[in-house]
Amino acid sequence: MLVAFAAAATNAQTVNVGGSIGNGTVARGGSARGVVTLNIPGGLHVNSNRPNSEYAIPTSVRLTATGGRVSAPTYPRGKNKRFQFSNGTINIYEGRVTIPFTVRVPANFRGNTVTVRAAVRYQACTDEVCYPPRTQNITLTARVR
Repeated sequence: MLVAFAAAATNAQTVNVGGSIGNGTVARGGSARGVVTLNIPGGLHVNSNRPNSEYAIPTSVRLTATGGRVSAPTYPRGKNKRFQFSNGTINIYEGRVTIPFTVRVPANFRGNTVTVRAAVRYQACTDEVCYPPRTQNITLTARVR
């Protein structure tokens, strides 16, 4: 019974992280918009990248590219919300959150694929408790034409 409860608690705090690069192709010498997507289950929120609290762990996306250069992510504005456990408001994300970036492929790139790796760190919380922070790693690819 305890094992089932622990598994349920782990699944309850899971945020589905995904993403894409443009329509799946990038022109050689060109650029494409990519996105990292967080699908946050109902009843949960994650702290934004600027949560307004020294104790809240911010959401962060670390991007690296092979075959191109990748910009820094552009974080959306969160929503300020007050919780019983905090003195002030905390800036959070809920629901579906998209974090865009740009990938550029040099004109002299000889490969066929550009790869962007994203390490997404977040802390999922309910209105009453925060779970330990997690990092999910994803790999996004696009064909170079």
